[in-house]
Amino acid sequence: MAITNKTLAVAAASLAVGLIVLGIKFFAWRLTGSIALYSDALESIVNVVTALVALVAVRFAQRPADAALPYGYHKAEYFSAVVVGVMIIIAAILVGREAYLGFLAPSLPEAPMEGIALSLVATLINLAWARVLIRQGQKARSPALEADGKHLMTDVVSSIGVVIGLGLVYATGFALLDPLLAALVALNILWSGWGVIKDSVGGLMDVAVAKDTQATIREVIARNADGAIEAHDIRTRQAGKLTFIDFHLVVPGAMSVDEAHGICDCIEAKLREAVKDVQITIHVEPENKAKHSGIVVV
Repeated sequence: MAITNKTLAVAAASLAVGLIVLGIKFFAWRLTGSIALYSDALESIVNVVTALVALVAVRFAQRPADAALPYGYHKAEYFSAVVVGVMIIIAAILVGREAYLGFLAPSLPEAPMEGIALSLVATLINLAWARVLIRQGQKARSPALEADGKHLMTDVVSSIGVVIGLGLVYATGFALLDPLLAALVALNILWSGWGVIKDSVGGLMDVAVAKDTQATIREVIARNADGAIEAHDIRTRQAGKLTFIDFHLVVPGAMSVDEAHGICDCIEAKLREAVKDVQITIHVEPENKAKHSGIVVV
């Protein structure tokens, strides 16, 4: 419950941070008229939308399973991450349009040093918050928070490039460098959006857990299945923070239901110790169903 509350608090705070940074970046753009700073501000709009979507998704994903969704609402966060990826791509298109218009009519920005200072302040805020989001997202196994943090980190890289480039514009007087920077920001945003969507699709497609976790699961089953013959068809999938494990456990035909149930209880208890937030399904089968593969206990 503590992690859940903290996750919701972080998601809500992310929205507030996004609005603050958005205000700073738009003020920097209005002060300078720089297309590169405008593109950076547009990306901050996506950050705000991303934070809002993440907050809604995190709240929705915490709902308990019910008759309509007996396996829970955990995948809501993956849908959130897909929406974030689409928003990022839309932002890239908008930035690319502004860059094109800038190439057609290049002009030097006004008050570039003030704009650089404001952009640096916004970038430092984003850097600090991106680290918080990624750390909390990994700790709580929240795809929405982690996607938000990774996008913010991409924004930080873009903003640093814009600041350096704007300094060069100021030093050289080369006006075309401003829209060129905006175009590079657009490409960086596009790449970020693709990465977020790709990771989210993996979750929606029921991708298996990491190989080291799979190895841990197999080891736990092997060590705690005394009395059984074998365990086969072991399958795993990840849905938000919840890990699903199911497998077939073959027991001697003469074994009582009570004894077989005891073995399952033992395996389940040890799996819950080794893997957090797990849902386990064990199919008990008689020895004539043995495949002589998977985990051979006896």
